[in-house]
Amino acid sequence: MSAHSHTHTHGHYHGHGHSHGLVDASIKRSRAGLRAVGWALLILGLTALAQLVIFVATDSVALLADLVHNFGDAATAIPLGVAFALRSGRAERWAGLAVVFAIFVSGCVAGYEAILRLVEPRDVDHLGALAAAGVVGFAGNWVAALVRTRAGRRLHSPALIADGDHARADAYVSLAVVASAAVVAVGLPIADPLIGLAITVVILRITWQSWKTIRTGHAHARRQP
Repeated sequence: MSAHSHTHTHGHYHGHGHSHGLVDASIKRSRAGLRAVGWALLILGLTALAQLVIFVATDSVALLADLVHNFGDAATAIPLGVAFALRSGRAERWAGLAVVFAIFVSGCVAGYEAILRLVEPRDVDHLGALAAAGVVGFAGNWVAALVRTRAGRRLHSPALIADGDHARADAYVSLAVVASAAVVAVGLPIADPLIGLAITVVILRITWQSWKTIRTGHAHARRQP
C-alpha cells in the first residue's frame, strides 16, 4: 500500500512538472515572439515616418513605393503579434498569410503610383534628402531583418522568418531610392518612375518567395506527429 502510494505520488508530481514545463516554454516563446515583433514594428514605423517627411519635400515616386512598402511591412507586426500572444500555431500560420497579402498589396500600390507618374510626369526635388531617405530605409529594414530572422530561427517560426527575409530584401529595395536620386541628378527624371516600377517587380518577387516560405513551413508543421 505504501509502495503504491509512493508510486502514485511520484507519478503525479512528475506529470505535473512536465506539463508545467510545457506551459513555461510556450509562454517564453510567446514573449520572445512579441518582443521581436515589437522591436521590428518600432524600427520600421520610425523608418517609414522619416521617409514620409522626406517624400512630402521630394515628391519622388521611387521613395513613395519604398515608404508605402515599409508602412505595410510594419503593419504585418499586428497579426504576428496577435498570433504570438495567443500562442497558437494556426494563428501564426494565418499571420504568415497576412504578411504575404500585405506585401502583395504594397506592391500593387507602388506599381499603380509608378505608372501614374509615367503618364503624368512631375519634377523631383531635394535630391540630397531623397538619397538620405534611401539610406534610412536601408538601415531600418536591415536592422528589422536581423531582429526578425534571428527570432524566427530561434523560435522555429516560418512566418517570422518570412518577414525577416522580406525586410532584408526591402533593405536592398531602399538602395534603389538612392539610385533614383543619382539618375535624376544627372538629368534623367524619367528614371524615377521606372525605378518605382523596378521596385514593384522586386516586391512581387518577395511576395512569391514569402508565400513559398509560409507554405513550406505549414506543410512541415502538418507532418509533425
